[in-house]
Amino acid sequence: MLFSLKKLYQYPTIVLAVLPSLYASLAGGGTAAKEHRRAVVPGQWSLVQNGTTGVSALELAVTSENTVIVLDKVEHNPLTVDGHIAWVSEVNLETKAIRALNPASNTWCATGSFLSNGTLVSSGGNPVVITGEDGRQALRLFTPCNDGTCDIFENQDVIRLTSFRWYAASVRLEDGSVLIFGGSTIGGFTNNASIINPTYEFFPSKNINGFNGIQIPSQFLHDTLNGNEFPIMVYLPDGTIFVAANQNAMILDWKTNTETRLPDIPNGVRITSPFSAGATLLPLTPENDYTPEVLICGGSTFPDSTDTSIVDSRFPASDQCSRLVLTPAGIAAGWMVETMPQARIMLELILLPDGRVVIVNGAQIGLAGYGNAFNQIGESNADHPALTPVVYDPAAPSGQRFSSDGIPASAIPRMYHSTATLIPDGTIMLAGSNPNTDVTTAVRFPTEYRMEFLSPPYMSRPRPTYTQLPATVDYTQTFTLYVSLPDTASNVSVALMDPGFATHGVHMDQRMLKLVSSLSSDRMTLTVIGPPTPALYPPGPAYLFVVTDEGVPSFGHKTLIGTGAAPPNDAGATANMLAVSAQSDVDWPSSPTQGEGSDVATAMIPVDSA
Repeated sequence: MLFSLKKLYQYPTIVLAVLPSLYASLAGGGTAAKEHRRAVVPGQWSLVQNGTTGVSALELAVTSENTVIVLDKVEHNPLTVDGHIAWVSEVNLETKAIRALNPASNTWCATGSFLSNGTLVSSGGNPVVITGEDGRQALRLFTPCNDGTCDIFENQDVIRLTSFRWYAASVRLEDGSVLIFGGSTIGGFTNNASIINPTYEFFPSKNINGFNGIQIPSQFLHDTLNGNEFPIMVYLPDGTIFVAANQNAMILDWKTNTETRLPDIPNGVRITSPFSAGATLLPLTPENDYTPEVLICGGSTFPDSTDTSIVDSRFPASDQCSRLVLTPAGIAAGWMVETMPQARIMLELILLPDGRVVIVNGAQIGLAGYGNAFNQIGESNADHPALTPVVYDPAAPSGQRFSSDGIPASAIPRMYHSTATLIPDGTIMLAGSNPNTDVTTAVRFPTEYRMEFLSPPYMSRPRPTYTQLPATVDYTQTFTLYVSLPDTASNVSVALMDPGFATHGVHMDQRMLKLVSSLSSDRMTLTVIGPPTPALYPPGPAYLFVVTDEGVPSFGHKTLIGTGAAPPNDAGATANMLAVSAQSDVDWPSSPTQGEGSDVATAMIPVDSA
């Protein structure tokens, strides 16, 4: 039975109560309900550099089966749009063609999440740099299309945040809306009491818990100063939210606005910017009763002082990985600590369709940001790039979970402002790196436009294919896929994946949910049941992988979980938010004059054509 940190599900309990019988029925007597040992494909990985992103990939999200959106800060990129420099692009993964997009405001250090109808919401940003509008209160909407005509909608007179947010986080909720949490009102190396935005809000706006469309205070954000920017957030199967920042963690019940503290991150490790760790929710499966467990790796034990004179690019990063099972018993047992083969900060944790986690990017020493350390490398606050990816297998025995066997090292440092994501063909895209005030080439860690693609060994094996995926898959909906399997495959499973929105090592909404499925005796059709509840997989975009019992996934075709409808829109709450949230009503602090968060841009620096 599914756990709950508050109560067992209310309306979902009806669904979950009948799930075992549905599973047994599909399995032809219950044999499929037994947990099989998960296979992975051994062998050599490959890493190739192919194409560029047009703008540096500070933020990254998969938008369709063959496109990603790349968001940068406003800087002197060589790509232009509508007569000015571009800072957002769409990249075609097949042709590597780049299409410039045209937001109105600065997307620097914004967060992002997809709504239930598939629209990407980019929230917050930075003040004006070079051109464009102030992005701190911005909400930008991008609905992916197939004809190359879609662009970003942005109009702060019509839609905006309640208040300025820089370095906020976001998470999609079970009703398909987005909760936007924390951040600062202006840039800086760390958060602090004078610039913190210690609140959260919803898009679309809600009238909830006595807050009619306005920001809702969070004590946790006060308590986690100064190192709490880009908090880690995970939506849990009971409809609450796991939140971690600095050295602390909690459960946020957004429906009642209550916070329940969890055990602190072990050994004094800080895990949010500028001490950036990587994190992910481990796969939710019927075999583990959809029990949520979070994994957080890397970070730093450096002090979270606001005194930037002590920032040291030589301070060692943490090699710690910590896992916490989010059940009453798991919480009582506390964090399980493991050690990575290599210390990292600014790393990314990427879920694979076979259930493993790949650790990429980052540095071995220093801190996130630029222009703050007294012994900078160029402008970088960090050094010694971590160039070799590491695979973490959460199902392997303790002491055998980390491996870099067969994985090549990259020649491209992926430092501050780098990103990575799983893409639908099953490879991992690596992009970005830009610890610089503006586009810079003649330094050790330059502004990076090159893309790399890391291919697990399963990419070289014969792969399953399928057709007939519905455009939308509702909860508990049964549907049939027509499959073609490699001769050596005897069974398959179904992995439903959200690659999330990546920035600063945080992957908003990344998750993997194993669906109940049954393969026909002739191996030609696969009967699948949609997610049991919206809390297990909040309504929105998903990529469905059919994975053989040898660990080889299909291409991940896109669908929308739920009905595809937009989230609830409370017009009264929106109207009240607009009435009380004008920028001119608040006396905001000014930007720093140098380093991270500054609004100083240098003159145009030519980009090396090579």
